[in-house]
Amino acid sequence: MPARIIDMSNETIEEFDLVIVGTGSGNSIPGPEFDHWKIAIVERGLFGGTCLNVGCIPSKMFVYAADVAQIVRTADAYGIEAEVTGVNWSAIRDRVFGRIDPIVEGGENYRLGDECPNITVIKGEGLLVGERILDIASEDGGVRRIKGRHMVLGAGARPFLPPYPGLTDVDFHTSDTVMRLDVLPERMVILGGGYIASELGHVFSAFGCKVTMLNRGDRLLRREDEDISRRFTELMSQRVDVRCGVEVRNVKQEGETFSVDINAGGETAVIEADAILVAAGRVPNGDLIGAESCGIDCEDGRVLVDEHFRTSMPGVWAFGDISNIHQLKHLANAEVKALRHNLLVADGESEGPMRRVNSAFVPHAVFGDPQIASVGLTEKEAIEKGLPLSVASKEYGATAYGWAMEDSESFCKLIANAESRQLLGAHIIGPQASTLIQQLIQGMEFGQTVDELASGQFYIHPALTELVENALLDL
Repeated sequence: MPARIIDMSNETIEEFDLVIVGTGSGNSIPGPEFDHWKIAIVERGLFGGTCLNVGCIPSKMFVYAADVAQIVRTADAYGIEAEVTGVNWSAIRDRVFGRIDPIVEGGENYRLGDECPNITVIKGEGLLVGERILDIASEDGGVRRIKGRHMVLGAGARPFLPPYPGLTDVDFHTSDTVMRLDVLPERMVILGGGYIASELGHVFSAFGCKVTMLNRGDRLLRREDEDISRRFTELMSQRVDVRCGVEVRNVKQEGETFSVDINAGGETAVIEADAILVAAGRVPNGDLIGAESCGIDCEDGRVLVDEHFRTSMPGVWAFGDISNIHQLKHLANAEVKALRHNLLVADGESEGPMRRVNSAFVPHAVFGDPQIASVGLTEKEAIEKGLPLSVASKEYGATAYGWAMEDSESFCKLIANAESRQLLGAHIIGPQASTLIQQLIQGMEFGQTVDELASGQFYIHPALTELVENALLDL
């Protein structure tokens, strides 16, 4: 697509040393080393980005409350008589955002305050109109044009809306809005089967909502190792009405009631609900910011960058969800640390070389019920690469702490190179999975063999970490 360059000859352009688009991880770029730079920070929504406002942090606060509810419901397994007699949705919601909203406000006020005299915060929708030139449309209809010697695109991603007939005609929710509901619905349809759908399906079902998950694929969390995703689908189906292999034919709304017409394996059905949550993934915002139409190389809205976060347009950089196939906050934070250094190197203010982020062992977790954590290759991916494999699985119930938990469903699966003895992938489904996997991430990052990981240190007995030890010993 040809570059969209607009004649600027009669336009007033404010010039900055650095323009940052987005206030997620990008807000951490301006440190003391940039105090002599004139910086503009552009934000179209809530200060702090996806993670703080509508993603990682609020969702996990809801998840923790949902976990507590589930623990109470299953307490009879340990001889404890307990029940959930009620859920105060407004109290749960207000606990979450009563913590988050002041942080958002405080972060914005800090950047607006006297502590940051070199920083200008501009609220509005940014659109690239030339080389490092951005138009910002404000809510009052005005447009402000700015230019940076450097520009960093950190504008994140947004919920993907599948092209289901009738969907855009109804009052649906996404993860951006559903956590601020005024009333807990009695029935909810969730469109999707990925990590967002799985986490929020856990949350709302744990709070007493009748949840139906409609998923196009044959199982939930298809990007996970197949053994993990199949076990998760099986366990989630015990709590939630999970329907896989579903074609959504139409979505309708009559008053406060929604209906979804579906076809599954040739059988049709109509699912009614009081709320619809669209949780079919997220797409990068490169198109919304006009990157491709302005001449920056993109792919399906994702801004393409080199290993040092430079786009195809000189002086324009990008990081995080807008440019990375892994939409993960911990990866965006790592990228920003390197990018900050690279900006100074490019300006001759710091010694090279430029830094990059090794994304070979980027882990992720799904905070559903059960929890999942993963790093490295799945077994299928390793087979497709033609690698000599050694695979081991160990059930939680094979450890002393697993006995205490009465856990007969969770497990740890490890995949190693049978010749080099290097760990290729680690996948855990069960309580504390996101914590248990950390040792394996470290071992992979620093090149330890499975034998060194298994026998080169003490494991506390009878801690749950013996699950990892025993899986490693099986290799």
